[in-house]
Amino acid sequence: MDRVSAFDEPLKKLLGGPTAKVMAEHLDLHTVGDLLHHYPRRYEERGRLTALTDLPLDEHVTVVAQVADARVLTFNGGRGKRLEVTLTDGHGRLQLVFFGHGVHKPHKDLLPGRRAMFAGKVSVFNRKMQLAHPTYQLLDAADTDEASEAADAFAGKLLPIYPACKQLDSWRIAKAVDAVLPSAREAVDPLPEALREGRGFTSLPEALLKIHRPATKADVAAARDRLKWDEAFVLQVALARRRYADTQLPAVARRPAPGGLLDAFDAKLPFTLTDGQQKVSKEIFDDLATEHPMHRLLQGEVGSGKTMVALRAMLAVVDAGGQAAMLAPTEVLAQQHHRSITEMMGELAEGGMLGGSDQGTKVVLLTGSMGTAARRQALLDLVTGEAGVVIGTHALIEDKVKFHDLGLVVVDEQHRFGVEQRDALRSKGKQPPHLLVMTATPIPRTVAMTVFGDLETSVLDQLPAGRSPIASHVVPAKDKPHFLSRAWERVREEVENGHQAYVVCPRIGDDEDDPGKKKGKKSAEEEATADKRPPLAVLEIAEQLAKGPLNGLRVEVLHGRMQPDDKDDVMRRFAAGDVDVLVATTVIEVGVNVPNATAMVIMDADRFGVSQLHQLRGRVGRGSAPGLCLLVTEAHEASPARARLGAVAATLDGFELSRIDLEQRREGDVLGQAQSGVRSSLRVLNVIDDEEVIAAARQEAVAVVAADPELEHLPELRTALDALLDKEREEYLDKG
Repeated sequence: MDRVSAFDEPLKKLLGGPTAKVMAEHLDLHTVGDLLHHYPRRYEERGRLTALTDLPLDEHVTVVAQVADARVLTFNGGRGKRLEVTLTDGHGRLQLVFFGHGVHKPHKDLLPGRRAMFAGKVSVFNRKMQLAHPTYQLLDAADTDEASEAADAFAGKLLPIYPACKQLDSWRIAKAVDAVLPSAREAVDPLPEALREGRGFTSLPEALLKIHRPATKADVAAARDRLKWDEAFVLQVALARRRYADTQLPAVARRPAPGGLLDAFDAKLPFTLTDGQQKVSKEIFDDLATEHPMHRLLQGEVGSGKTMVALRAMLAVVDAGGQAAMLAPTEVLAQQHHRSITEMMGELAEGGMLGGSDQGTKVVLLTGSMGTAARRQALLDLVTGEAGVVIGTHALIEDKVKFHDLGLVVVDEQHRFGVEQRDALRSKGKQPPHLLVMTATPIPRTVAMTVFGDLETSVLDQLPAGRSPIASHVVPAKDKPHFLSRAWERVREEVENGHQAYVVCPRIGDDEDDPGKKKGKKSAEEEATADKRPPLAVLEIAEQLAKGPLNGLRVEVLHGRMQPDDKDDVMRRFAAGDVDVLVATTVIEVGVNVPNATAMVIMDADRFGVSQLHQLRGRVGRGSAPGLCLLVTEAHEASPARARLGAVAATLDGFELSRIDLEQRREGDVLGQAQSGVRSSLRVLNVIDDEEVIAAARQEAVAVVAADPELEHLPELRTALDALLDKEREEYLDKG
């Protein structure tokens, strides 16, 4: 196994303690292998000056430019000194500023006409872009060895610009890479030889050398093609092995009994299923009839009728003598599913024993906040088999919960459940139950293949008859305050016409959720808005509306920190039409179904993600009256946030929006939250752009796993796979 050891060498040995510490803390790079996989973000060409005109605000940048002029200014009665340097690239200008004792050296170095590389964080001062105290490296001075070396490198090659951080500039990272690059020759190649030769790829050591130190653009392209394949292929092999292992598991085939519960339910439906629902139902029923566990992802637009499809699958399993469990991410949702399913089933949900002649079954709810007596009864109904259908939250996964014969697990809103929770619930069956995962966030096919590659996918893409279109508009509250007044008038008009409305805010507004204490890393955009006002809050807005523009209407609040009974009470009264306007947080994002609600105003809409806005919007227009969604924002007209809102207003196609969302966020976020158990280590693969690579890699992976499930003849691939899975497992255990 010595071949692996060069890559596992800690960076400290080669780079020294201080540099290794910064790399570990700020860039998450710990070993030689980590650093070799830290690829340049882009390359500067010799003599080409970076366009200073399109520098991103609040980001760390590296620019190559020429000094136009430099001057020292004094302030504080001559006690303070400031050096201002203007850079040019022939298109734009950029100001540099140095203070205090830091003035002396740059004043000597940065003479007009000199060229250098500068790195720093872009800020705005007096309406001009500037870098304060950037680090720099001269590219044409011959007075130091380092500079002449840099000049040679600059004159000769493409100059790699690495993703850097404040503590470590791109060129220091480049020097560190030089120190570890010889180890690249010992890279273990995960691609099977036949595949590599068949597709004409360069070897892995060569690809690593070329991506870090390319001589030409063709080198970069060849290296990227090869490295993309590695990422896609290793990930797809991991997923193919999971799928293969699942097909080896036994499951009980569940075929609905004719004349049973499902037939009785279908007979009382007041409408016919859409073609899409029928097609997807057939796929599911075919899977349920096999003796291997079904693993299916059912994705569909908000309101495309996923719950109906899932319910029919659950009833089919009950018909076949089994039990079905539906897992929802929140109590509000579990209660709601329970309510809508018992309503849809009517007297069929009040059955006696399983398989009793009266065709019905018992539908029970199980959540963490239930009273002891109700909970005890629910657990008893499950273990005796009295309850054919159970709907619940994470409470279903607890050890105390025992089933009589669990045949099907339906998981609602996949992105809130990790692979571990799915596995925990599956272990409740005598044999592994069938699994159906529902998501209302439409996922582009490529992402589905990358993230949920262990599931077969069904898509519901038509809306049932009777759903109305939703008109969406952006309301620029800052530039045009009268638009906001008009928005409240529109809400009033909807209520006067007998309808209801939602107002959604990003924050609750009690002291517990102080916006200053935001956990986790902030994005550049959040950093930029951090010093502005906190996000609007439910409690404050509700009060303002009730006293002001919506005076006289019945306004109520709903948020996650209310007592479950209070939440349920408000939702029930809203559903019954006793509340005109519901001011809420995103607790209403999924599953809330009030057909009479036609208008939604989303405050500070720029603080929500694209898919979240699409989810929220899906709560209106659920009846016969058209829906209206108003996206209120103070974001600047030219800002990316505003462009995002424009995109949401312009299309109702969730798949289209999820593509936009992905292009704007990095995939890491999407993949990271969706899959635990597989490390999302995508560095050169772009899930949206590299559709062909992912599809081809998936095919190859399936063939490789079918031929050699244990990868006995492919030790290098096994090593790569262990690296992909191990780190994630360790992280998961640390968190657990």
